[in-house]
Amino acid sequence: MSQTVSQSPAVVLLSGGLDSTTSAAVAKTRCSRIIALTIDYSQRNSIEIEAARRVAKFFQVERHIVFPLNLRLFGGSALTDDIDVPKDTPLTTIGGTIPVTYVPARNTIFLSLALGLAESVHADSVFIGANALDSSGYPDCRPEYIEAFQKMATLATKTGVEGKPIKIETPLITLTKKEIIKLGTSLGVDYSITHTCYDPAKDGKACGHCESCVLRKNGFREAGVDDPTRYVENF
Repeated sequence: MSQTVSQSPAVVLLSGGLDSTTSAAVAKTRCSRIIALTIDYSQRNSIEIEAARRVAKFFQVERHIVFPLNLRLFGGSALTDDIDVPKDTPLTTIGGTIPVTYVPARNTIFLSLALGLAESVHADSVFIGANALDSSGYPDCRPEYIEAFQKMATLATKTGVEGKPIKIETPLITLTKKEIIKLGTSLGVDYSITHTCYDPAKDGKACGHCESCVLRKNGFREAGVDDPTRYVENF
């Protein structure tokens, strides 16, 4: 039985990365109207913002908001401070500890903004590409965190109090990177327009050595799908 497509808008948190793009593809199958929200948090590079614009255009979203938020004022992460991005972490140890690329409370901040937007535009859902398996072990990507945020969102909003809570959708949270790539490929995602690398070269090529690149390369390899990523080196 095919799933009914909602006529209410959905807010999709869109970073321009592999996971958020796949999440957007899933949202398109469930909702007829997509509003994309990209947070420009003064991260290490602006290349992912450009990728998010490409992805938003690819999906022909109804509206794409790029929200400026200078988290460099806080720092505390290799993505928002002068801290080296870890390289060549063995695949088997990624996720064992929380790395310095973790941005303090990032998903809580982003989801709060998405929740405010969703309530303002009368959306019934917020999609986020959080993934608890093939990830760097960030605490705000776990199912129990999403469950807790959902409870808060229901309590903290007018729609929630009135019995119509905004649903926090995490279609990828229990999938491996291999499964995510296979899902996205089946939905027609063009992964060549996405960007994942934490420390790209000036020309936009991925370093191939940060944890995000390692997970991406392995995911494509295990999925048996050609990796369209432009790397600094040939892998």
